[in-house]
Amino acid sequence: MRNVHLIAYDICDPKRYRQVYRAMCGHGDPLQYSVFRCELSETELLGLKETLWPVLNLAEDRVMIVNLGPVEGRGDECIEFWGAPCVEPQTNDARIV
Repeated sequence: MRNVHLIAYDICDPKRYRQVYRAMCGHGDPLQYSVFRCELSETELLGLKETLWPVLNLAEDRVMIVNLGPVEGRGDECIEFWGAPCVEPQTNDARIV
């Protein structure tokens, strides 16, 4: 069963920040700077943790993982946005004109 996870992080070193961001892009959708919404099974969540642990300096960095429940449940209903609308990040798709 896949659950919706809200993952936020505060990484002190720019190099580690870029590594964490790249890892997170493969597992979820960015909502804000350093905040991702991920639909993950337990196995996928464990894989993400195993990817991040070697990169992090736990004396300086922080990661918060919040399980919002099943994808089919209230996982999306419990996220509320105020202010500017959530915009999908631009992709580098080629366009022929």
